[in-house]
Amino acid sequence: MNKKIGNIFKGDKVVWMVFFFLCMISIVEVFSASSNLTYKSQNYIGPIVYHAGTIAFGVLVAVITLNIPCRFFKLMTPFLLLITAITLLWVLVGGQTINGANRVISLLGFTFQPSEIAKGTIVLATAQILSAMQRENGADKKAFKWILWITIPTCFLIGLENLSTAALLFMVVILMMFIGLVPFRQLGKLVGILLFFVILGISMVMLVGHDTTGQEEEIAKTEQTDQPKKKSKLEKLLHRADTWKGRILKFGKDDVTPQEYDLDKDAQVAHANIAIVSSNIIGKGPGQSVERDFLSQAFSDFIYAIVIEELGILGAFAVAFLYIVLLYRAARIASHCENNFPAFLVMGLALLLVVQAAFNMMVAVGLAPVTGQPLPLISKGGTSTIINCAYVGAILSISRSAKMKKEPGEEKNIG
Repeated sequence: MNKKIGNIFKGDKVVWMVFFFLCMISIVEVFSASSNLTYKSQNYIGPIVYHAGTIAFGVLVAVITLNIPCRFFKLMTPFLLLITAITLLWVLVGGQTINGANRVISLLGFTFQPSEIAKGTIVLATAQILSAMQRENGADKKAFKWILWITIPTCFLIGLENLSTAALLFMVVILMMFIGLVPFRQLGKLVGILLFFVILGISMVMLVGHDTTGQEEEIAKTEQTDQPKKKSKLEKLLHRADTWKGRILKFGKDDVTPQEYDLDKDAQVAHANIAIVSSNIIGKGPGQSVERDFLSQAFSDFIYAIVIEELGILGAFAVAFLYIVLLYRAARIASHCENNFPAFLVMGLALLLVVQAAFNMMVAVGLAPVTGQPLPLISKGGTSTIINCAYVGAILSISRSAKMKKEPGEEKNIG
């Protein structure tokens, strides 16, 4: 019996444990945080059954992925790049709108986010380029150019509808290039150019966008009743500028006293802060959250605030620690890989999950502006949950099938 279970759950055992704990925390906390969904649907058990089913399917995807030898991932790169290009253009033209942005595609009764596929594809392509162009003193200078030729158009297409996802993906690619020993001079120039464009982008957003802080409902009603106004080409290109400007202004506001705080204008941030403060360090206990009834995205963007409210500071540190362990194990797997491609790929996938998790947690505790990024493997989701599970499966596949360096006293695999 143990052998049969071992044959299914192959690969690094610590990664499996982290994956298991994150999934269990997800089921418990999403069940607790879905009070608004249960109220709207008048179905108490429906939302959590759907989420548990998504998690179960994600685990199946992880098991299937880990049984694919990592050398075959290279063969998937051209096809995934083609799918990424088609779906990202498709979603801009005919995608379904969520929170004011075209982010999902409906196909055969299912919806998926092309940006989730694009993230893994870019990491895969970057790992392949870095591994193919490694020299004795690091990556060839041409690797930098090839990576940017693939990354910049993809991030541009993603950024038109989901700027935070594009920014996080670009950050992961830069970290991969740093790990892949791309010349510091090239990386330094890139960072400088990025800072210039960030300043230029913020300036354009502040110029084109309108301050809609606290006016989302009024604007939505106006758009439904009034004739749409003609917009300039720049306004059409930056149609998300109002949202971005509102988030910048909210994050840049000076601290105000509790008496002056407007709960209507800053509901998400306010109730997230209340959830954290009301945890009283030890937490209220699983299922005992109060702020879940007031946070519109309690089960997604702000689920970490609910984790703190219910599980306390120790629970918050435990969740963060799981992501740190995942990154550590990925680094250990990479250090034991004999070939460059699996080493770069495992680090890229781990960074993809951990960087997004870190940013989500920073948003929840008020250290970063609200962006709409879910907490990987914990937040409620469809495409994102399943694809994140596939990323974990790929990490497990590398730990199981990649050729490892043989050292005295160590086995071939490190799982």
